[in-house]
Amino acid sequence: MTKQEARVYIVSDSLGETAERVVHGAAIQFEDRATIRVERVSHVADIAGIERVIHRAADETAAVVYTLVRPELRQHLHSLASQLGVPHVDVMGPVLDTLEEALGIVPQLVAGLSHRLDRDYFDRVDAIEFAVKYDDGKDSRGVKDADVVLLGVSRTSKTPVSLYLANHRLKVANVPLVPEIPVPAEIFSVGRDKTVGLIIDPELLMSIRRQRLKTLGLGASAQYATMDRIMAELDYAWEIFSRLKCPVIDVSNHAVEETASRVLELKHH
Repeated sequence: MTKQEARVYIVSDSLGETAERVVHGAAIQFEDRATIRVERVSHVADIAGIERVIHRAADETAAVVYTLVRPELRQHLHSLASQLGVPHVDVMGPVLDTLEEALGIVPQLVAGLSHRLDRDYFDRVDAIEFAVKYDDGKDSRGVKDADVVLLGVSRTSKTPVSLYLANHRLKVANVPLVPEIPVPAEIFSVGRDKTVGLIIDPELLMSIRRQRLKTLGLGASAQYATMDRIMAELDYAWEIFSRLKCPVIDVSNHAVEETASRVLELKHH
């Protein structure tokens, strides 16, 4: 059976991404019997722009899906499309009208506000990618571009805290503190403005490290989990924190969310 072909024009006074997602979601339901081509017409700001699209659609097998915040543009599109027999649907208008009725508040009617939500999403993605790239001191060059640099010995929740903060759009680099490995010079360049130290109770850290070794199938008596080694690492960590004069958070018996919230408080203080 020959597939039918149709075009959907997406008309928006912004980018039209919201309507495009809706159209693609609906078009899937027809993919076995029709070829639906989607064309975005973005940043439509006047009646002339609307008329060009509707007249094109009237000459084809086409429909128009629109997200216009200005009532006069919505009304003109609806009137002209109805007059010329062009199938059309308003994605944004009914929701705006319903919320206005429920709240008793007139909407701002500013084009592109929904795109700010998209920007927030992409900012979070960028922050998560940053946290992964600069996790565990992989690349010290990330320190200068980070919003926050977490410092701490192994098993002080640096990575999960970094990823949690990334969901708040903060770019976080974390650096492990190991006595035998010099701290990157970049750390001292950014100083206390960006750095936050993470510390933990020695007994608890020993228990966590022993459990980690057990999970890896290694003996719990390895130096990594001995009290002497742990105290040496914690002493070194305090030495670095003192040199930086940075704030220090005790992560002992605290959930990742609690530690991250404390970092956010420090960042916004």
